[in-house]
Amino acid sequence: MLKKINLLLVVSFLLIGQVSIAQVDLKGLRAKPDTNIVEKPQAPVTNLQQLLVPIPQLDLEVNYWKHWTKFGINMNQASFSENWTTGGVNSIAVGLLGWHKSEYNKDNFQYVTEIDLRYGKIRNKDQLAKKNNDRIFWDNKIAHKLSNSWAIYFSVTFESQFDAGYKYGKEQVTNDEIITDTTSRFMAPGYFTESFGLEYKPDNTFSLRFGTGTARQTLVLDERINQKENEKDRFGVDLGQKFKNDLAFQLTANLDRNLAKNLNLKARYNLFADYKDLSDPDHRLDATLTAKVTNLVNVSLSGIMVYNSDEDVKVQYSQALALGLTYTLPR
Repeated sequence: MLKKINLLLVVSFLLIGQVSIAQVDLKGLRAKPDTNIVEKPQAPVTNLQQLLVPIPQLDLEVNYWKHWTKFGINMNQASFSENWTTGGVNSIAVGLLGWHKSEYNKDNFQYVTEIDLRYGKIRNKDQLAKKNNDRIFWDNKIAHKLSNSWAIYFSVTFESQFDAGYKYGKEQVTNDEIITDTTSRFMAPGYFTESFGLEYKPDNTFSLRFGTGTARQTLVLDERINQKENEKDRFGVDLGQKFKNDLAFQLTANLDRNLAKNLNLKARYNLFADYKDLSDPDHRLDATLTAKVTNLVNVSLSGIMVYNSDEDVKVQYSQALALGLTYTLPR
């Protein structure tokens, strides 16, 4: 009986040992978490056909031009000095304005044309109709860049006015207002200015031209203006003549800058010094401060100061406050 028990114990130990060995062997066969047990069969390589995808031809062109346009109608309050030569009166008036600028830039070449047209008129009670704003200005410039800020330029500028300017008086019998004299008209005077020199332009809001070679032609084509027997000349043109040419140095500064989101300052200063008399240069400053109320409504304050001894020995000035509608392109 004892022998049978011992034999059973021996058999049991042997079975337990084989199970432990089997467990040890199974642990070695366990797959690690990052192990791919199943191998994916590789797809057989077949002959690939080349597929041509048509690409549409895009007709793209580089546009080197930029354009800006403004036109509008304003209600103006204006005041003039007593010696304002182109005529005018302190008034509340309706004025029209039009402005356009085109700019072409390619490599180091630049062409800019700018035209500024303004005309305003008023008719006060018991008075004749009078103008309070009148200007034609057209500037054309060709420039070649020498560096980021400097360029050689050549410009041609035309300046005149649309309508006649008058002096007014009273009729002795009826005391009605009458025209006593014509002070200016279209092309009386008219100015053509050709200028060559260097331009300093550090950014798109400011430029300064040094016109070392500048010629200006002054034309007075209305005989009623240039035939005044009691005056030596008119606008620098000799009595009875219609044309005068001057060679001079010209300095021109242009500023067009946004002072705030809806506030813009635009100014132009021009100095013209005749080489025959550099001590008595002509000066003109035009400045306009515009506040944008809405996309169409704006308020503007503009002023002009002129010193030209050929017109008057005193400084002339003009000021205007305007509320109006202005349409701008591009929107």
